[in-house]
Amino acid sequence: MTAAAGAGSRRPARPRPSLLLPLGLTAFVLITWASLSREFGIGFDLLEIIEDITRGAGILYRDYDRAGNLVSAAQRGLLQPNFAFLPRTQAPMVETFQMAVLASVIGCGLALPIAFLVSRVTTPNGAVFVIGRSILSVVRAIPDILYAMVFVAAVGVGPLPGIAALILFNVGVVAKLLSETVDSVDPGPIEAGRASGATRPQAVRWAVLPQVLPNYVAYSLYTFELNIRASTVLGIVGAGGIGRVLYAEYGRFNWANVSVIILELFVFVFFIEVVSIWLRRRLV
Repeated sequence: MTAAAGAGSRRPARPRPSLLLPLGLTAFVLITWASLSREFGIGFDLLEIIEDITRGAGILYRDYDRAGNLVSAAQRGLLQPNFAFLPRTQAPMVETFQMAVLASVIGCGLALPIAFLVSRVTTPNGAVFVIGRSILSVVRAIPDILYAMVFVAAVGVGPLPGIAALILFNVGVVAKLLSETVDSVDPGPIEAGRASGATRPQAVRWAVLPQVLPNYVAYSLYTFELNIRASTVLGIVGAGGIGRVLYAEYGRFNWANVSVIILELFVFVFFIEVVSIWLRRRLV
C-alpha cells in the first residue's frame, strides 16, 4: 500500500516545451527584417533619417524664406499659428460637424437591424447570414476615402459625398461590432420568449435588444468621434468640411494656417471625446 501510495503521489512529468513560440518569434523577426530591408522592403535607414531630420526645421519655425525675404503671417512655421485665419475655418468646421452627425444617425440606425441579420443568434436563416456577412466584409474592406472619391465623381464636390462615404463606413463598423455582441448574449431570455409563443422579431425586440443596447450606444458614440476625424481626411478629395480648407492651405505651404486648423481640430475632437465619455457613463 505504501509503495502504491508513493507511486500515485509522484509529480507528473513536465510537458515538453512547444516549438510554436520560438518558431513564431523567428518568423516575426524574418518578416520584420524583410520589410525593412532595401531588397525586399521599404529600405529603412536609421542613419539617413538622423542626417535628414533637420531638413524640416523650416516647416516648424521660420521668419524668412531662402532668399532672405520676410515671409507673410500665413507662411510662417507650424509653431507660429496664424490666429487671424481662425474666422475663415468656422463655417467648414460647422460643416464637418454636421457631416459627422448626419452620418452617425443614418449609419448607426441602419447598422442596428443589419447586425441582427448577420448574427448567428438572431439571423432568419443561413443564407441571410452568409450573404450579409459577405457584404459587410466587402464594405469594411474598401477604405472610406475611396468611397468618397467615387461619390465625388458621381455627385460632385461637397458634403453629400462625404456623408455617403461615412454612412457606409459606420454601417460596416457598427454592424460588425454589434453582431459579435449579439452572438455572446445570454440565450436564456430568448428561449423563454420563444417558449411562451413569441415570434422571432418579438424575441429580438424584448430578449436581445435590451442586452446589447448599452454596447450599441457606446459603439455609436465612438463612431461619431471617428466621423469627425474621418470627415477631415475625406475633405482632401473634395468631400466638404474642414479637410478641403486644410488641403488647400497645405498646397500653398501656408504652414501657420495649417497649424491653426490642426489646433482647432485637436480642441474640437478632445471636446467631443469628453462629452462622449460623459454620455457613456450615464447611458451605458
